[in-house]
Amino acid sequence: MTYIKTRLKRDIVIDSVITLHYFEYMKDFIFQGESHDFWEFLYVDKGTVSVRSDDDWLTLNTGDIIFHKPNDFHAIRSIGKNSPNLVAVSFTTESPAISFFCNKSFTLDIQERSLISLIIREARDTFSTPIHIPSIEQVQIKSETPFASEQMILQYLELFLITVCRNHQESAGHAQTLVRRSSPEKEMANETLLDQIIQYMGYHICERLTVSAICEDFSISRSALQTLFHDKEGCGAIDYFNTMKIERAKEIIREGSMNYTEIAYFLSYSSLPYFSKQFKKATGMSPLKYSSSIKGMTEALKKSSTKNRNREIK
Repeated sequence: MTYIKTRLKRDIVIDSVITLHYFEYMKDFIFQGESHDFWEFLYVDKGTVSVRSDDDWLTLNTGDIIFHKPNDFHAIRSIGKNSPNLVAVSFTTESPAISFFCNKSFTLDIQERSLISLIIREARDTFSTPIHIPSIEQVQIKSETPFASEQMILQYLELFLITVCRNHQESAGHAQTLVRRSSPEKEMANETLLDQIIQYMGYHICERLTVSAICEDFSISRSALQTLFHDKEGCGAIDYFNTMKIERAKEIIREGSMNYTEIAYFLSYSSLPYFSKQFKKATGMSPLKYSSSIKGMTEALKKSSTKNRNREIK
């Protein structure tokens, strides 16, 4: 019998790995930018960064990834409140299918994140150069490595790219080009402004604050104010302020320093029934039921603590 060989096509083949890094940056870090003649992707394992790709800016949060094609200028700046952890992998390939990733950014699912973890784990076992130092521009191989570890890195990387390509085919039309965002300077200015307005709300927590008053005191338009809060907090400015009021009410109830009528008056609610209605809308329970649940948990903790002490004595 004569067997006919079937040659299987390989759509994505990685020729070489240039750099492979896992960075743990300070929260105020800035990378001024570079361009090079090979592919690179940047994955945000933790935190928030603003990434420049040519003349476009994109905000990436935990779980997001962006791909830079050869000769794209790219820069990074941290804009979040926490220090970011980033994975950067650069590589060469001649596969035509890689064009799918031109100017693309995605949010990765668990399977895709797991593949990145496997790449990093294999790299730690394979490279003698530390992967956490950004200045290293060429990886070196250890004198002794696990069997086929270099090949595993390439295959994990190919599998990752194939998986992302398959999983995000439907969203390809939406991700063809980066969405133009504010510059990092503007993002940081917005973060500062938001913090100032929230602090201002805290100072006026006992008042009936209005959008008009906020806009006047901060010289900001109504639309800009609402956009700021919706982008950063996912709600309107007054919705955020009302949530702050309810949180303050909960604190006072736990302290036991006022009755419900006094709390309603202190926080400038028009009446006790209205306060109770808003409290229940926000928490799912009335002020009385909330107070009872807190007292119940406190008593349960006291009893548990007493039982434990008695056991220790015995």
